Amino acid sequence: MTHAPPGRFHITEARSADDLAQARTLRALCFRNLALQEADDFDQAARHIVVKDRDSEEAICCFRVTTFSAATLHRSYSAQVYDLSALRHFDGPMLELGRFCIHPDWHDPDILRLAWGWLAGQVDAQGAELLFGCSSFAGVDAARYRDAFALLNSRHLAPPKWQPGVKASEVIRFASQDATDMRAGLRLLPPLLRSYLTMGGWVSDHAVVDRAMNTIHVFTGLEIAAIPPGRKRLLRALAMSKESAGH
Repeated sequence: MTHAPPGRFHITEARSADDLAQARTLRALCFRNLALQEADDFDQAARHIVVKDRDSEEAICCFRVTTFSAATLHRSYSAQVYDLSALRHFDGPMLELGRFCIHPDWHDPDILRLAWGWLAGQVDAQGAELLFGCSSFAGVDAARYRDAFALLNSRHLAPPKWQPGVKASEVIRFASQDATDMRAGLRLLPPLLRSYLTMGGWVSDHAVVDRAMNTIHVFTGLEIAAIPPGRKRLLRALAMSKESAGH
């Protein structure tokens, strides 16, 4: 486990070929455990963001962000594996957060805070009203996450008017998961998903097994209007900091 002092990281948009290559290599490591770069057809329309260690300039976190409206939502990555028909009635710009990953050797909470600070700035800049994406559980062993799925089913399902439908061929329906230890379920939640939920986020009523990416993922949505005021102030402070500005 590697920790870092405050200010050790900086965040920037991947504009150069080297930055993008670093991001794709990190994605391959985190999702497929490969040395090759990981890319798909959705990369072209997205902005790619990397968090780097200042000393080594190594990419230790990356993600991509794409802007959608209700009319273009069907072009999103999430719409390929979830039926998002209900969100066609969502009024306002939406940001899809995808391929979010942190290098497995780094576990400093400042990395995630820096990413959320950048996202907060983009939400305000674009007037986004929904942040959404697929939150990933490592591996494809569904039994390992039974308690987590039961926790999501009991406390964090999307409002019925926004609930995504089933579209993928291999899914895990949360209603069929019996919890044995809710506290264990909370510990099993990926850090990104936990952050979504603490801000009032919600999830689909099922997860998708993605064997090609070696993950089980769940659709996650966060309505910006539902974020508690105190948390909004904190996120905006992060967005305005020198760290979030990438200086």
